[in-house]
Order: sequence, then C-alpha cells, then structure tokens
Amino acid sequence: MSRLLIIHHTPSPHCQEMFEAVVSGATDPEIEGVEVVRKAALSVTATDVLEADGYLLGTPANLGYISGALKHAFDTIYYPCLDETRGRPYGLFLHANEGGEGAVRAVESITTGLAWVKSADHVVLSGKPGKQQLEECWNLGATVAAQLMR
Repeated sequence: MSRLLIIHHTPSPHCQEMFEAVVSGATDPEIEGVEVVRKAALSVTATDVLEADGYLLGTPANLGYISGALKHAFDTIYYPCLDETRGRPYGLFLHANEGGEGAVRAVESITTGLAWVKSADHVVLSGKPGKQQLEECWNLGATVAAQLMR
C-alpha cells in the first residue's frame, strides 16, 4: 500500500476548509491502495516523510512567506530525507490574504532542493474559499493520491 502524507499548518477557518477538501479528495473511495496520513507541520518527523510515497503540503502565507510551522517541518526533515525521497510527487495548497508568490517560491525552492516532483497545479487562494476553489482543493488531493495507486 502506498502512503500519502499531508503536512499542514491550518490555523485559520479558510485554511481548514481547504485542508478538509484536500483530504476529501485524497480519500475518495475510488482511490484504492493509498493510505492517507495527516500530520500537523509542527509534529512531522523525518520518519513520517521517509515512510511516505508522496506529499501534500498546506500552509497560509504569512507576510508573503510560508508559515513558520511548515518551515520548521522542512528544517526538521531536509537533511535526513534529502537523498531518500528524491523523485517523490508533491502538491501544495496555500491560503494568502495578500500575494502568495513568495510562499510558493519558498516551497518550490525547498522541494527543488529535495528533488520532489510537482505533480499537480498548486492551489493558491485568498479570501473565503468558494465552491469552485474547494473543488480545486479536492482535485489536488485526488490527483496526488491517484498518482500513488498501485
């Protein structure tokens, strides 16, 4: 069985809505053979990342950058996972009240260093997520999970 790890920091109601939609897509009953594991960014370990086959990353953009919690997660896992997780797929969902470009750039820089492969379009939202935006989140979760089906 493949494992999809969702590493998230979802402190706001809008981030939480996005997270729930991503989880719903990733756990769709039509996706078989994929275990979905959810870990708060502040509690994720290198072992969690090493045991996963793919990743979904969720964060708010704080002052144009990823949350300190997600940055802490990357700092914790970077070197222990650097060689062992190359080529694994990932997706990103991000809530930004103002421009999320810096946060996206940060995630892309870190995941490039890890040699993870962007496997779906990022979902970057501002304001309250509407039906269409939540569908994008659902699709992100489903897309990354489906890529791990064996």
